[in-house]
Amino acid sequence: MASGIGLVFPGQGSQSVGMGKALCGAFPDLKRVYDEASSLLGYDVAALCFEGPAERLNLTEYTQPALLVASIAALKTLEPAGVKPIAVAGHSLGEYSALVAAGGVSFRDAVGLVQERGRYMSEAVPSGTGLVAALLGLTSQAVMEVCRAASTVGVVAAANFNSPGQVVIAGEKAAVERAIELAKEKGCRKAIHLPVSVPVHTPLMQKAADRLAKDLAAVQWSDLKVPLINNAEAKAISRAADIQASLVRQLPSSVLWEDTVHTMGKMGVTTFIEVGPGTVLTGRIKRILPDVKLLNVNDPKSLDATLSALGTRPAS
Repeated sequence: MASGIGLVFPGQGSQSVGMGKALCGAFPDLKRVYDEASSLLGYDVAALCFEGPAERLNLTEYTQPALLVASIAALKTLEPAGVKPIAVAGHSLGEYSALVAAGGVSFRDAVGLVQERGRYMSEAVPSGTGLVAALLGLTSQAVMEVCRAASTVGVVAAANFNSPGQVVIAGEKAAVERAIELAKEKGCRKAIHLPVSVPVHTPLMQKAADRLAKDLAAVQWSDLKVPLINNAEAKAISRAADIQASLVRQLPSSVLWEDTVHTMGKMGVTTFIEVGPGTVLTGRIKRILPDVKLLNVNDPKSLDATLSALGTRPAS
């Protein structure tokens, strides 16, 4: 089996109606993961993931538990093959999936936490007042400069440093629109409005972070079996005591995804496996570390390809 494996878990934006359905069809035992979450949340998580409707799946407080559950179900398909990562990471919400994978928190507690996290995020900023956009073709420094200049109009910040030349900004609508104008003057190739109404990873999320801190404190945390490279500082953490504070900082802070991937590379990760819906992170990692092996698990075909590439017996 390949050494130097890192597992990465997707965040909001990777959800789609039908996610997890094919894997659950191939491995009926995975339905237990969905059933456990459904009993905790009070609605049918499998039906939401597999059948939609998209309008509900895309509401933050539903998206977050649904993505976590679909990601952990995908993770379960790797366990019989004995896949042992040397590090884990997740993009924003995906950090909770990564913590479950690393043994830091129980699946049940993670499901409850992300439901509350989604609700607090939705309630922190009035609907329709926030805006999120991806800026393509500018350096991280240039994006920070335009955010500083536009902050005279309102709150705007660099939310996600995703990959070279791709930074997501978020904040109050007028300030984000001003930042986009300034970015274009600086040579921004393209500005894409993202279908996310909640300006997460900006100071506007401090109120949500303060509320979440109480829930995080009420949960049992354990030291990690493998290090998590966290979003807020892109550093390896393993101690239970560090996890809570890191997750509180995560909400109002930028996601340092590019730095996270570099940190994992320096730790010896040469094979990245994206576990869960979509392949968004795979695409980003390819731009950050072009020479690493990239695999993913989101349906039976990708699972078989991954297990074959790792030199383990295909699942089907």
